[in-house]
Amino acid sequence: MENNEQNIKYLPNSAVEMKFIVTPEEAKPYIDQAVTEISTQKPLKGFRPGKAGYADVAREYGEMLIWETALERIVRAKYVKTVLDNNLDTIGSPKISVEKITPNQPIEFTVVAAIMPKVTEVMDYSKPLVEVKKREVTDEERDKVIEDLRKMRRQEVVTDQPATLDDLTLIDLEITKDGVVVEGGTSKDYKVYMNEPHYIPGFAEQLVGAKKGDKREFELTFPSDHYNKQLAGQNVKFSADVKDVYKLELPALDEEFAKTMGLESIEKLNETIKKNMQEEADQKAEEAAEIELLEKLTKGSKFTEIPDILVNEEVHRMIHEMEAAVEEQGMKMEDYLASIKKTMDQLKLDFVPQALLRIQTAVLLKEIAKRENCESVDTEVDAEIDRILQHIKPGDTETREKLLSPEYRDYLNARMKNQKTLKALKAKAVGGRELQITNDE
Repeated sequence: MENNEQNIKYLPNSAVEMKFIVTPEEAKPYIDQAVTEISTQKPLKGFRPGKAGYADVAREYGEMLIWETALERIVRAKYVKTVLDNNLDTIGSPKISVEKITPNQPIEFTVVAAIMPKVTEVMDYSKPLVEVKKREVTDEERDKVIEDLRKMRRQEVVTDQPATLDDLTLIDLEITKDGVVVEGGTSKDYKVYMNEPHYIPGFAEQLVGAKKGDKREFELTFPSDHYNKQLAGQNVKFSADVKDVYKLELPALDEEFAKTMGLESIEKLNETIKKNMQEEADQKAEEAAEIELLEKLTKGSKFTEIPDILVNEEVHRMIHEMEAAVEEQGMKMEDYLASIKKTMDQLKLDFVPQALLRIQTAVLLKEIAKRENCESVDTEVDAEIDRILQHIKPGDTETREKLLSPEYRDYLNARMKNQKTLKALKAKAVGGRELQITNDE
């Protein structure tokens, strides 16, 4: 039986302190391993690698090297055993402080580790807390969608008529300031849909009346909030060579158009479009109710403090999400930061409240999962993996291996558990009825 003294103390900010005193007797197996390691890496004359004894290694390299080499194993073993014995949900790398290490004397060290926050009080969710705010899609909204579908199938027909705000102009564009072409200011075959908003207000209006072969030169003011601060709010000169003018001819709203959409009549098209829009609106209303519910529950519950390591990780994750969104819009992160007049450090600080809320929500869902017995079972995970594998292309071994990996299995298990939890929660707390939950949630 081990006779090391161990003291566990819970600290503020969701941390735990573990103090250890390890006797020389307890340390002996680790000391023996250290002797073997040292004599393997630095063989002594007259000994095969790893075969020299304690006294020989100590005489050659000093006792302190042996004990310092053994220390890492001792700390790791004692720390892991304490975490398991006390069911501590630690996160991140612990901080280790060695108070005493002297050969053949007790070793004293302290380990401080962050632990997952806990819910100390869960807001009552046994009755409806939010309502699904559904609305009826109007005929006007439906008609706008159909008009957009017609625009997607419009024909661009060259014309020798002057350009109007209903047309498309094809131009070669050059943008200059103080006689110098601005960065990215040259564009060939630049399409200007005259009736669509342009990022430079008034740009399309300058091309009204232009014909093929015309040249238009004009000055406009860049928006004051433009991401390029060297151009924001500045008067800039534009030179546009008109290469072609196109009439945008929309397909007639008739039976033929309906058939291109896979439907037999305009009536069926109207009915189908509106039905799909209503389903989408209903789903958005349910998603909004879910977000409202989780935020209300989280703010109405109580938690232990959240360790800084979790907050930093969540903020880092949010920054990556923001960077991906910015890149999808064709911008650079530094340009986006300039447009909102913030530094990266300021943006990180802005994210902290939302990061705290996201962490608390995740912790809350884990607690509710326990209360509602929402555990995923192996058979359910297996069935879902089999379902996904059926849609993998033959020969795609990389994707197949990924889906069969332990990491993906853990991810899928967590997702399915989360789905069950949300379903159980929403059945009780959203308008007193169960909402539809898709596998994509």
